Amino acid sequence: MPLREAQTTDAKPVVYLVDGDRAHRDLLGQLLDAAGLKSQAYATAEAFLASWHPHVRGCLVLEAQLPGMSGTELQEHLRAKHASLPLIYNTGHGSVALAVSALKKGAVDFIEKPADGQLLLKAIRSALEVEQKQFEHHRQELDAQRRIEQLTPREREVLELIVIGRLNKQIADDLGISIKTVEVHRARVMEKMGVSSLAELVQHVMISTPKEA
Repeated sequence: MPLREAQTTDAKPVVYLVDGDRAHRDLLGQLLDAAGLKSQAYATAEAFLASWHPHVRGCLVLEAQLPGMSGTELQEHLRAKHASLPLIYNTGHGSVALAVSALKKGAVDFIEKPADGQLLLKAIRSALEVEQKQFEHHRQELDAQRRIEQLTPREREVLELIVIGRLNKQIADDLGISIKTVEVHRARVMEKMGVSSLAELVQHVMISTPKEA
């Protein structure tokens, strides 16, 4: 179960603004600054991609119609990269079809311009809450993976049999070792995994296994 590269920083999340309208970018930046939220603004999708790092936490507020790569193309690009960056469309070029397509592809909200500032702030805070939950889950996943990698090959064998419900005697028979040895390995597995019950152990193993996108 190899470790995946992931967001590992607790730094303040960034609200990325990608919009070709400078006045709108400036207005949103001021709104976010007044709300105590950190932001970075870009006129094009290409400029955003040139500076964005997937390990930096945050969310994306995106105009659909941009010079060069469009907002929808940027969404597709991020989706192909499995980027865990909650995305909000704030666009002056919306349609029902575009909104439905964007939401189906993972956007968390679709807000047409001109938008009430408080409505947009509420959507951004909700997106950051989504990102926080993703971050916490991924941190737990990495911790579980690291713990599993600390196990010896024999301890991993015992772990695999424990989580499928095999009893100590059955594990002993499966591996050709004594029940006492199984008990020792089992105790070490529980200690290294930082758990005190079978239910916790199974949960850690499930968390450590990345879900297919």
